[in-house]
Order: sequence, then C-alpha cells, then structure tokens
Amino acid sequence: MSLTLSTSSVLVVEDDPGDQLLIREVFEEHNAAGALTIVEDGAAALEYLHREGEYADAPRPTLMLLDLNLPKRSGRDVLEQVRFESDLRALPVVVLTTSDEEVDVVRAYAAGANAYVTKPLNWDDFTTKVRKLDEFYLRTARPPLHRN
Repeated sequence: MSLTLSTSSVLVVEDDPGDQLLIREVFEEHNAAGALTIVEDGAAALEYLHREGEYADAPRPTLMLLDLNLPKRSGRDVLEQVRFESDLRALPVVVLTTSDEEVDVVRAYAAGANAYVTKPLNWDDFTTKVRKLDEFYLRTARPPLHRN
C-alpha cells in the first residue's frame, strides 16, 4: 500500500433533492475545488466510504458534508461510525443540516464533527456558507495522507 495525497473530492450525504441541487449548483457556479458525489442516505454513505458495491472504485473523499436526518442510517450513526474506524477517523466531517437545536450541535461535536453548519433558507447565505467550506477544507487546509 502506498501513501498518497487524495485528490479533492467531496461526499455529500443529503436526502433532500432541493438541497442536493443547491449544493451542486454552488459547487459548479463557484468552480469549487473538489469533485462532488451525492448519496441520499446513511447506508449509502457508509458503502461509499467502505468502497462497497457500486462504490468499489470511489475515491476517498477529502471532505464529507453530512445531514443529520437521513433515511436508513442517520447522520449521527454515520458520524459515529466514521470516528470509530481508524482509516476514516481523520476525514473532515461538516454537519450541514437544517437543525439549529443546541442538543444537535452538542451531540454532533461530541461525536467528532469538525464543524456544524445550519443550512440557511436564503440562497445567498447558503452560497456563502458552502463557498467558505470549500475555501477552507479544500483550498486551505491540508488533508491527511490516505492509504489507497
């Protein structure tokens, strides 16, 4: 196994088609640095991260944007699993959700989230937040080396 820097890629775990579209448009409109993959539920997210089934050749993401309320497996479950597994533990995970409940914020950070971002309702605010995530996590921060 060789150690290499992964190319920038973002795994978005989001079940809402409207939010999926908004995230994709922001990344495309602002020439975001990473390739974007969107999955619709927590089980698919873990299959992607484990490179199982249709995701056998998937790149290791540099960043995961994770909604909390997902079908099949919740975002909380996904986050806990990612932090439990040694080969995924260093993956930056940003919770991107509609919930602004303090209990959700506290639980997300306790489970190992790198950041908690509440989805704004306003398009301009949403665009600004997603651009800032791209600028920091994909253009400024240095990702860890991954085993391929």
